[in-house]
Amino acid sequence: MRYSAWHILKQGLTGNKGWQPMWREPEPKPAYDFVIVGAGHGMAAAYYLAKVFRAKRIAVLEKGWLGSGNTGRNTTIIRSNYLMPANQPFYEFSMKLWEGLEQELNYNSMVSQRGIMNVFHSDPQRDAAARRGNAMLFSGADAELLNTDDLRRKAPFLDFENARFPIKGALWQPRGGTVRHDAVVWGYARAADALGVDIIQNCEVTGFQIQDGVCTGVETSKGPVRAGRVGVCVAGSSSRVMEKAGIRLPVESHVLQAFVSEGLKPALPGVITFGAGHFYVSQSDKGGLVFGGDIDGYNSYAQRGNLPTVEDVCEGGMALMPFIGRARLLRMWGGVMDMSMDGSPFIDRTAITGLYFNGGWCYGGFKATPASGYCMAHLLAHDRSHATASQFRLDRFLRGQLIDEKGVGAQPNLH
Repeated sequence: MRYSAWHILKQGLTGNKGWQPMWREPEPKPAYDFVIVGAGHGMAAAYYLAKVFRAKRIAVLEKGWLGSGNTGRNTTIIRSNYLMPANQPFYEFSMKLWEGLEQELNYNSMVSQRGIMNVFHSDPQRDAAARRGNAMLFSGADAELLNTDDLRRKAPFLDFENARFPIKGALWQPRGGTVRHDAVVWGYARAADALGVDIIQNCEVTGFQIQDGVCTGVETSKGPVRAGRVGVCVAGSSSRVMEKAGIRLPVESHVLQAFVSEGLKPALPGVITFGAGHFYVSQSDKGGLVFGGDIDGYNSYAQRGNLPTVEDVCEGGMALMPFIGRARLLRMWGGVMDMSMDGSPFIDRTAITGLYFNGGWCYGGFKATPASGYCMAHLLAHDRSHATASQFRLDRFLRGQLIDEKGVGAQPNLH
C-alpha cells in the first residue's frame, strides 16, 4: 500500500494508531505445497517462488521472530568481488537484484552503493587484487585498481605515513556498499505475505516426516505440517536441523562477531577492508562505525563471541586507521556462520526426495540473500538447479570439484 505525505504526517501526529501490520500472523495449515524452514534466505525464496514461479500454498517457518537470525546479525555489506568462476557470476547476479530491490518490493531497504575498497599492502597482494578485479570484469561486475595516490584522495584518514603495513593501494568496487539488514527481511515478508505466503513465527521445526526416502512434511512446535516439498535455509543452525533428517553436512558453525561505535560525523566514503589482518568497516546511517573481523576459532551455536577476537579486530582497525581509537564502542553482537569446507555455499537437492538444502554461506550470506532466494525458489519449483547456482552441489567434495574460495570474508584473499 502507498501512503500520501499527508497520511504519513497525520499518523506521526496522532500516535501512529492507524498503521496496519505489514504481514499477517496465521497459524500453520495442515498442509502446503511448499514449506520453507528459516526466514532469512528462506523469506526471499518464498517471495520469488510466489512472484516469479507462480507457486501457491507456501509457508515460511521461523523458530524466532523475523530478523532474529543472521539476517539481523551481520555488518550489512553487499559486494560481488569474488574470484572463482562458480561464485563471481552468482554474487554479481545478487548485486543486480539488490540494485532493483527497493523498486521490486516497494520498500525502503536503504540500499547504499558507496563502494568497497579492499586495501592491499604488498606487491603480491596487488597482483592478486588485479587478478580478482579481472575476474569481476569478466562476469560483468565493476572493478578498479587504485594506486596509493588514488586511495589517498578517497580515504585520506588511512595511516599512509606510519603504517605498520605499508598501504600500496586498493581494489575498488564502486557498486558495493551496504543495505539495512532488518529492512530486507521486512520488505520480503510484506511482499510475500501480499502474495499469500503464510509467515509463521515462533515455530521451530523439531523433525521431518520421512517415509521410504521421501520427505512428506515437518514436525514443529506448533504441530505437524505436511508438504509437497521442503526447503531448509537456516544458516548457522544447518547442521542441527539437517541432522533431524539423518543428513550430515560438510559444514561447521562458528561465531562471527560484529561491533558498532557511537555515532560520529560522516567520515568513511564506503566500506574499507584491511588486507593484512581481519578488519572491515563501514559507517551506518546513524553515524556509528560498523565493523568486524574473522570468525572465532572454535565451533559454537551461541550468538556471542570472546574477547581475544575483539582484541584482534581492534588491533587491525588501529593499524589501518588509527583515528577510530578515539571512538567508544556502543555494542557488539554475534551471528552463527555455517562455514563450508571450501568457503562456498550449497543450493541443492538432498538424497531424500522432496527435501532441499540451502546453506554453507560462510562470510557471504547477507550479500547473497536475493540471488540465494531466487535460486532456491527455482530449485523448489523445478527440481533442478538454476544455472547461476549449478555448481553449488552437496556432492562436490565426493566428486573432487571444490569451489575453493577460502578467506574471501574478512580478508579478501589477496595474499
